[in-house]
Amino acid sequence: MYPELKDRVAIVTGAGRSGGLGAAMAQRLAAEGAWVVVAELKADAEAQAVVGQIVQAGGKAIALPCDMRDGGAVQALVDGTVQHFGGVDILVNNAGVGYLMKPIVELSLDEWDTVLGVNLRGVFAATQAVAKVFTRQAAAGRRGGRIVNIASQAAKSGFPHAAAYCASKHGLLGLTRVAAIELAGLGATVNAICPNHVTTALGAWQNDYFAQLLGKTVEQYLADMRARIPLGRPGLVSDTANACAFLCSEQAAYITGEALNVSGGEEVH
Repeated sequence: MYPELKDRVAIVTGAGRSGGLGAAMAQRLAAEGAWVVVAELKADAEAQAVVGQIVQAGGKAIALPCDMRDGGAVQALVDGTVQHFGGVDILVNNAGVGYLMKPIVELSLDEWDTVLGVNLRGVFAATQAVAKVFTRQAAAGRRGGRIVNIASQAAKSGFPHAAAYCASKHGLLGLTRVAAIELAGLGATVNAICPNHVTTALGAWQNDYFAQLLGKTVEQYLADMRARIPLGRPGLVSDTANACAFLCSEQAAYITGEALNVSGGEEVH
């Protein structure tokens, strides 16, 4: 569908968990012919399995470890990508912490720092490192580049017990808008995707947590979720992966600084 993505080099963070958003986006970009770096906290067997699925389908991929809280590790990820594939064209900032859910009065500063460290500080570090690569490439005549930040419906609306998560995702939209302005001169675009709930492994944990918080069964919690979404279902990993591929394509070349809702109509601002 997007032949211009062939042989583009893409880093997808938090992509090493089968069935997750990151893995789906890595697989979607690889299906378009991009060379993909599957970045995960550890390049373990599960991350290698995601790579294996991409390779088995005819794509090109490697796994590299990266702790997004460590600026040196983020730089090593970008340097390793350049060393292996010769450059970077796409950065998908997907890695995130979404399981530290507590009331404000119970959330520790260390837990706050963990969430913000991955969800916002890590995205800044990756954006900065890749922006420097984009700058060098532009000077050599390789203009353009795409950064796609995976935000959340929580980037636009508040949710109980999610102070750190919502704050990090709201902040991510601010970073997206500033980066879009600063990198536009390189021909690069920077956008965010704001999915509603997706039942990945993390999403299943969230289903259990919030169902218990509300005094519901998981089945009732999900039924209520479907009832409030105009299109009648929660999101799928493919919904976000398709939006990501579009934003990385030339068809989205005039779209930057945006926060695209992929929510079935649940989020409208």
